[in-house]
Amino acid sequence: MSVVDVDAPEPLGLRSAYCGTLRPGDAGRVVSVCGWVAHRREHGEHLAFVDVRDHTGLVQCVVDAAHAPRSEFVVRVTGTVTLRPPGTENPTLATGEVELSDCSVETLSEAEPPPFSIDGRADTDEQVRLRYRFLDLRSERMQANLRLRARVNSALRRAMEGQGFTELETPMLWTPTPEGAREFAIPSRLVRGSFYVLPQSPQIAKQLAMVGGFDRYFQIARCMRDEDLRADRQFEFTQLDVEASFVTEHDIRAVVSEAVAQATEAVTGERPEAIEEMSWDTAIDRYGSDKPDLRFAMELVELSGVLSGTEFNAFRAPAVRAITVAGGAELGRARLDALVERAKSLGAKGLVWMRAVAGEDRPELDSPVAKFLSADERAGILTSTRATTGDLVLIVADEHLRASEVLGQLRVDLGRPPVSEGPRRFCWVVDFPLFSGFDDEGVLVSAHHPFTMPRSEDLELMDSEPLRVRAQSYDLVLNGWELGSGSIRIHRPDIQRQIFRALGISDEEAEKRFGFLLGALRYGAPPHGGFAVGLDRLVAVLAGEDNIREVIAFPKTQSGADLMTGAPLPLSARQLQELGIRVLDQPGRPGAG
Repeated sequence: MSVVDVDAPEPLGLRSAYCGTLRPGDAGRVVSVCGWVAHRREHGEHLAFVDVRDHTGLVQCVVDAAHAPRSEFVVRVTGTVTLRPPGTENPTLATGEVELSDCSVETLSEAEPPPFSIDGRADTDEQVRLRYRFLDLRSERMQANLRLRARVNSALRRAMEGQGFTELETPMLWTPTPEGAREFAIPSRLVRGSFYVLPQSPQIAKQLAMVGGFDRYFQIARCMRDEDLRADRQFEFTQLDVEASFVTEHDIRAVVSEAVAQATEAVTGERPEAIEEMSWDTAIDRYGSDKPDLRFAMELVELSGVLSGTEFNAFRAPAVRAITVAGGAELGRARLDALVERAKSLGAKGLVWMRAVAGEDRPELDSPVAKFLSADERAGILTSTRATTGDLVLIVADEHLRASEVLGQLRVDLGRPPVSEGPRRFCWVVDFPLFSGFDDEGVLVSAHHPFTMPRSEDLELMDSEPLRVRAQSYDLVLNGWELGSGSIRIHRPDIQRQIFRALGISDEEAEKRFGFLLGALRYGAPPHGGFAVGLDRLVAVLAGEDNIREVIAFPKTQSGADLMTGAPLPLSARQLQELGIRVLDQPGRPGAG
């Protein structure tokens, strides 16, 4: 186990030194260390080597074998720091040149044998790790990840305070709002039949703080969304929440860029380069995604011009788009068929693959559909895709957005490096559409949330071509992970009502659900905007973890269960009665009606 936290505080209480901080310069010191027994090795009849671990690392202690404690016992060891005999040093340990000798051992707490190896040398099923999370937290991996997370939080807080922002706390019990995600409902004991919700974000509260004149607000906020869990999503999440008055979207992006730059530098020692910006249209055109991973190329290309007069019916579509997989020609037919099925599962009508193979004087295309294309069309595909011998070209013909998004996902499937590899490439994606489309009832759906200000030059399109209206919104992306979203907010009640109506929210319903916000806007709201950085995702990428559960102290499983505590659990009949709640039997269960 290496040093996790070299900046250990001054020892207090029972210890006079931390295990992982002892070095050859400490030789001759008599010290007391406290921690858990990581390993115990017998050395003859009378001596044993005991490795004692705390959050800074571990140190080897030479003890009387008769008094050597077992694995995971909590101990206090007092001994003299000595240099290890020549040839016995351990170069893999920060403390590998020293040991404690002439040791006395005090057992502070005994321990049962743990259900898995704390040192992580053996793979452990995640379900077991989560069931015994209090033991998993002792591992070097979790110690490093959570201390990294603490440094990120600290750096973000310093960055915001340094830019003149005031930290405010917003309510955890809030009123139901249509912000695009399912909310956790909290029954009111005092007002039977009424509910609070846990906040999906402090969105409206921070806007009201702007109306209240606080000018620059931030909060490291806990938020909750009752959505399906996945690698980058939990019910509970933490975000750096930001709002400021009298600003443009460029101002907000500059503030957030500085904060994440300081956080990245705090844990990596390197400040990231200036964050580039690209429009939503550009991101979709080049990468097929609004959260592009810029660590690798494989950009999408348009073939519609090359194939404008094609006789091949499958390519007669609004858009014909392609990606080139370097070296992909070696993929077998089974793998290629799997790619076709993957494209269909993503919504494409089909997928055409073409291998670039050696020809007499230049590459040629080998594909089941090559015979349906003219020589000029085949040459044009090779030129447009820049495919060379040994490459694979994948083509989707469909509506522009669908073709782009399908190829964008295949691009990630085939080319994305592990999260722990490559550079850290931040990117701002700007100029999102205000609406993502229509729901099943023909009502517009917000692409961000209903409080996002449209671009002033697009307001005239609201009634005639609403899907062309652009929002003053922006996302921050890191290595293909969406870290967060933000926007300039609507500060005029007339525009806010117009957006509500477009979303199918009548004036009466808007007054009922958002009267407090609309009322506040009528009392002089400054132009304002903000952003929220998802800390779980930011820390996961900085720690090189694929799943945010590895950077959260007590996460839920993908099914939403807490294996350690057993939650969620039923309430007692008395508790339900106090809340005025009756639980209905589910269909198929005994007693269901």
